[in-house]
Amino acid sequence: MILLLGATGYIGQAFAKELQRRNENFIPLSRQQVDYTRFDLLLDFLKTKKPAFLVNCAGYTGKPNVDACELDKAGTLVGNVLLPQTIAHACAVAGVPWGHVSSGCIYAGAKVAEPGTVRVEKDFTQPELRELVAKHPEAIRGFTETDTPNFSFRDLPCSFYSGTKALGEEAMAGLGQSYIWRLRIPFDEFDNARNYLSKVQRYAKVYDNVNSISHRADFVKACLDTWKLRVPFGIYNVTNPGFVTTRHVVEQIEKFLKPAKKFEFWQSNAEFYQVAAKTPRSNCVMDASKLLAAGVEIRGVEEALEDSLKNWQPEK
Repeated sequence: MILLLGATGYIGQAFAKELQRRNENFIPLSRQQVDYTRFDLLLDFLKTKKPAFLVNCAGYTGKPNVDACELDKAGTLVGNVLLPQTIAHACAVAGVPWGHVSSGCIYAGAKVAEPGTVRVEKDFTQPELRELVAKHPEAIRGFTETDTPNFSFRDLPCSFYSGTKALGEEAMAGLGQSYIWRLRIPFDEFDNARNYLSKVQRYAKVYDNVNSISHRADFVKACLDTWKLRVPFGIYNVTNPGFVTTRHVVEQIEKFLKPAKKFEFWQSNAEFYQVAAKTPRSNCVMDASKLLAAGVEIRGVEEALEDSLKNWQPEK
């Protein structure tokens, strides 16, 4: 039996759907049933039910976006740091292996490969880097699981949300048997306020940058496959291999969905942060090579993006 925490959230719903598709026996545990933020109650439940595996999708993301985390720092700390630490300790004591949905938002930028060297660039809104992405995308490399987060409380500036996600990973380190699955900007074919493709279509203006992204169903399948295949415990970047620019995503939306609106872009970082955002945003490229090398299959980002737009289902 698999225990699923956070089953009603955007990612948790996808886990529940995939577990049902696989005919897995699972319990979607709510805090109303058991307050799993409390170590003693969670441990008692684990000892009683003896799940083979636990999946944690619960956390604090902020609605409608991470700016909300700046207004509820205590709630963000509880959801993103104390909760995974509590689960880690309870699972370690009960001998239950588990997986935790983390985030790639603990990084900024990407690596640039040049002859004989690789350097990190945090800001890809710079004109020369935009040109590099357009003309030489092969020179852009993602962050790996061994790279120290560079968008965290230890490497400022960062959003409070990103800071707590990085701290949450630290709080889990060395405790029990666990997977840390790093999600990055979820999307799929189902129109939803949490869907990246929906957000792009609804923004008054679009912020252009370079990012890795995660198809929601692909993400949960890959996460569950790490357990199914018994790949080594540890951190995995679970993104569709490759990266996209926001301008390319807009071009694909225009190609497949043919919206009536004309997309406008923020002219600069300064304008975006002056008008539209209260806290720094993470934009980054991640390397999914470790996941693929472990034998877990996941589609490339272009295939996943095109498939989502071809099968787009507007919200009713």
